[in-house]
Amino acid sequence: MTGNRTGTVHIIGAGLAGLSAALKLSAQGRQVIVHEATAFAGGRCRSYHDASVGMMIDNGNHLLLSGNHAALSYLRDIGAADHLVGPAHAEFPFADLASGERWMLRFNDGRLPLWIFDSARRVPGTRALDYLTLARLLWPPEGKTVGEVIACEGPLYRRLVEPLLLAALNIAPPQGSAKLASAVIRETLAAGGQACRPLLARDGLGPTLIEPALALLQQRGATIRFEHQLRAIRFGAGRIDALDFGGDTVALADGDTVILAVPPYIAASLVRGLEVPTEFRAIVNAHFRVAPPAGQPPILGVLGGTVEWLFGFPGRLSVTISGGDRLIDTPREELAKTIWNEVATLTGLPPELPPWQVVRERRATFAATPEQDKRRPGAETAWQNLILAGDWTDTGLPATIESAIRSGNRAAALIASR
Repeated sequence: MTGNRTGTVHIIGAGLAGLSAALKLSAQGRQVIVHEATAFAGGRCRSYHDASVGMMIDNGNHLLLSGNHAALSYLRDIGAADHLVGPAHAEFPFADLASGERWMLRFNDGRLPLWIFDSARRVPGTRALDYLTLARLLWPPEGKTVGEVIACEGPLYRRLVEPLLLAALNIAPPQGSAKLASAVIRETLAAGGQACRPLLARDGLGPTLIEPALALLQQRGATIRFEHQLRAIRFGAGRIDALDFGGDTVALADGDTVILAVPPYIAASLVRGLEVPTEFRAIVNAHFRVAPPAGQPPILGVLGGTVEWLFGFPGRLSVTISGGDRLIDTPREELAKTIWNEVATLTGLPPELPPWQVVRERRATFAATPEQDKRRPGAETAWQNLILAGDWTDTGLPATIESAIRSGNRAAALIASR
């Protein structure tokens, strides 16, 4: 495909996929217009003031790892890399509500997994030989689930593999795609401790990932139009002719390109015949306005209860529960009390429920099964001036921040190469 390098790039969607594409293209001097249907940027990755707790909270709790190279490069580009905090080495504290046990999983920095030979660093109740079974997930057969590749039982699975893959895939691991699980393991555990350090946006997702990106885009002359929802795409012979925003229509010149960086169900409604994932999984987040007690780790893995990960932020404790479909219809206050009872047990805080908010995302991610993974489209489409981006496209990773940013980078690289 050939095109005018001075043409305008219209990016539909100001989530991380759209913003990362906009940043790459604006850095090359391209004219960029970002169209966002809502009044805010960031999509699922945003911060907002919540009246229920009387403070700024994040829409969800997102954890980055030091091996997320695209995400860390994005943060360096927008000047926000120093907004992330985390330990100097890969350390993950865990607590088991059922047994009362606590332990610290500590990886060594190098690629050789020496930590598995040290009983003080590995998962309690496991032997070094147990970890050999994970090698089966490094290069699994095509189209298999995790449950078809490894045995989903035993201390190693319950205390490490299950919480890791549940958080990454957002689906019960036995049902999850072994290919996607393999990608996660190869880029984290198999890459050594320096790729596994947990990193948190202590000041919030918005101030870390979104607001600096918007400021840089505006500095470069990019246009960002909020509350500008794309209603329809007008297709021509092998290309898009116009974008219909309801109140106005944008005709596309020969050199103009469109990056569609919206959720899959919206993309499918706009582009005829587009195959996308059709099944989704929920994530439940709970936020409590209470100061973490002294000594509370910034992140705590939790087993044996409803809570899966407990995050400590200034003035706030937050909980994430992946694969949360079972909790979608639970009454909100009942769910908040259940979660807080576990948090109080873990932290030693009083049992009285502090100001709280529960955020339930019904379609947080596509269902990371082998069948749904096969439905993920590539970036290029049948229309020469239409490119797709989003964590639901075929990035080789599950639906994560890293996947979203890689998809935006890929879309920008395709335009630059043309």
